[in-house]
Amino acid sequence: MNIFVGNLSFNIRDEDLRTAFAKFGQVDSAQVVTDRSSGRSRGFGFVEMPDDEGKAAIAALNGTELEGRPLTVNEARPRNDRAGSRGRR
Repeated sequence: MNIFVGNLSFNIRDEDLRTAFAKFGQVDSAQVVTDRSSGRSRGFGFVEMPDDEGKAAIAALNGTELEGRPLTVNEARPRNDRAGSRGRR
């Protein structure tokens, strides 16, 4: 399952994200999305986990605070399924 994690502190790194989700099971990957030119965090990331463990992580972590910011955690949707994307890629 691919999980979207939003409203991340700009100080959060891949390993911090992995640690937060590892409490709920196997984390296959954890990546904070960064700006291509500056390398700075864009404030969101993605975590890959097995389905059952991912669902448990979403239920437990959505709305909880990490470094003082309430997380938005939900199942990631493909880019073309996002509301308001207007075909941008």
